[in-house]
Amino acid sequence: MKELNLGKEKVGKLLLNFAIPCVISMLVASLYNIVDQIYIGHIQDIGVFCNAATNVVYPLTLIALAICLLIGDGSASLYSLSLGEGKKDKANKSIGNGIVMQIISLTILTIISLLFKNQILNLFGVTNESYKYAYDYLSVIVLGFPVYMFGQGLNSAIRADGSPKYAMFATTIGAIANIILDPIFIFTLNQGIKGAAVATVIGEAMTAILTIYYILFKSKTFKITKESLKLDKNIVKKISNLGIASLITQLAIVIIIAVANNLVKYLNDPYYGDTIPLAVIGIVMKVFGIVVSICIGISLGGQPIVGYNVGSGNFDRVKETLKDILLSCSIVGIVATIIFEFFSDFIIVIFGNSDNAAYVNYARLCFRIYLGGIFLTCLVKSITIFLQSCGESKESTLLSLSRDVLFFVPAIMLFGLLFGVVGMLYSALIADILSAILAYYLLHKQMLKLSASNVKDIYLNEENINYDKPNKHVVIAISREYGSGGRYVGKLLAQDLHIKLYDKEIIKLLVETGNFSENFVENSEETKTMIGGNEYNVADKLFLAESKIIKKVANEDSCIIIGRCADYILKDRKDIYKIFLYSDIDSETKRVIKYYKVNRKNAYEEVINTNKERAKYYYNYTGNNWHDFNNYDLVLNVDKFGIEKAADIIKSIIEKNNNL
Repeated sequence: MKELNLGKEKVGKLLLNFAIPCVISMLVASLYNIVDQIYIGHIQDIGVFCNAATNVVYPLTLIALAICLLIGDGSASLYSLSLGEGKKDKANKSIGNGIVMQIISLTILTIISLLFKNQILNLFGVTNESYKYAYDYLSVIVLGFPVYMFGQGLNSAIRADGSPKYAMFATTIGAIANIILDPIFIFTLNQGIKGAAVATVIGEAMTAILTIYYILFKSKTFKITKESLKLDKNIVKKISNLGIASLITQLAIVIIIAVANNLVKYLNDPYYGDTIPLAVIGIVMKVFGIVVSICIGISLGGQPIVGYNVGSGNFDRVKETLKDILLSCSIVGIVATIIFEFFSDFIIVIFGNSDNAAYVNYARLCFRIYLGGIFLTCLVKSITIFLQSCGESKESTLLSLSRDVLFFVPAIMLFGLLFGVVGMLYSALIADILSAILAYYLLHKQMLKLSASNVKDIYLNEENINYDKPNKHVVIAISREYGSGGRYVGKLLAQDLHIKLYDKEIIKLLVETGNFSENFVENSEETKTMIGGNEYNVADKLFLAESKIIKKVANEDSCIIIGRCADYILKDRKDIYKIFLYSDIDSETKRVIKYYKVNRKNAYEEVINTNKERAKYYYNYTGNNWHDFNNYDLVLNVDKFGIEKAADIIKSIIEKNNNL
């Protein structure tokens, strides 16, 4: 199949090619959350209690998923990094350690869940009427956590190994098995809600078997050995750091459900009671999840298109992609709104209990009010992923958490306490409106940023420097605070020592590989740009490519390398000098204003934020504190000596040690 050109192919065609598999994957994942509720809702006389029960247990399964994604995504990302660095043993250990971490974590969660069933059910809002069914469902589902770990937690490792279709196949087989087995165990074998749980566990086990088979026999680039399974403190720490974003996302959903369930139980409406709202809200939230998963799939499909064209500076294509994404998600939102507002009864019938007047009435209200802002939700989710695609991880995280936690949780508590179980339904609509306003603001800000011309560093003026070789091979890695003058110190040092300077030159070398555009590299460096939960992320690819170039130029000639974690990448070399240059915040601000032409009002904040980003970037790829002076051979306050003198000091030390 011919590779699609992200910079030239029609945006609509690209979006279609990338979005369809993403949407399918998201929908398959959503099936696990809703199939049980469809079947058990039709159990005679107790369907509503069983649906309430699954809603109570659902947060616990999300916690298990959060652990799976924390370790699975983290180990897969570390595996990719290690493999790119040429460290095969470390790559194998990242997968092996991930497996052991999953086993330990899920075993502990299983034991805790079995020992504290009652406490867990009460924590997530179980009612007296649904208690027995929740207890039965929990008892079986928990036993499936270990196989759930292999099926979900190691799926990302398969993707990282370059087999996304196999990963999707393994997940899909489990979902299909669950759909087929549910009616058999629930009705034919008369196992009720326990049967639904058994069917789910069997489906998860099938996915796990396919996953384990791949790990042991079909993996392309990694191999599980006894050595790789031995836990390494540094690798465990790195895996945890890389997977933390996935954990936070899932735990936010747990908080929402726990708050809603307990509020319903506390209010115990005189007409609806507590079990009916508990069951209905659980169903509606999972239907909501299906609609949102379609929009997330579309938006994830647009990520590589947006990322590439942001990097290449082709903002017209970025705008066109955004327009197509928003249009597609708007259509999904409009169709969903029409269905929920005018045809909700058809959905209610699917989940059973249609002969219960109170249940049907509350379900109608829930679909029409609680999901009344689904159109806005679709747009907010798509804008969230768009911001993520542009490298704005902070803004993306803020927008995601604002809707799900910051706005929703206070609103549902306030409206619930003031207006009861019907009034609490308006909280979702309020959260959608507020998050849509925030989304518009952040999107407008981002589009202005993309359109603005990049400020060029005056220090980057390249002059013809005499790069005669020194007597001995020397590599100097300079880390520097923003505005400290570190780039200019490096330039002076290169002139005096007659060795090459690599800063923007590395960008040129990256561009020459044909894998990155110049603007893309400049916009992406020293930021963490996530694209999709289980896929490679752009920043990792860029870091790996830069690492190879840094090692190559260091091997070829004496040189000075500015930033890019060169001190860590080349830490095993004996001929390296690791330098850190810093300055007073006021001096850095003045330099930024003078040389970068940054607005005086924003300069101070830009210095602080840029240094924070550099510190995060350094920690992400080294596991070390950027400002820990133990990482360096020489640390200088540029203000103390001045730029020229700082260069002289470094030069004299290197000349003395190397007889240059």
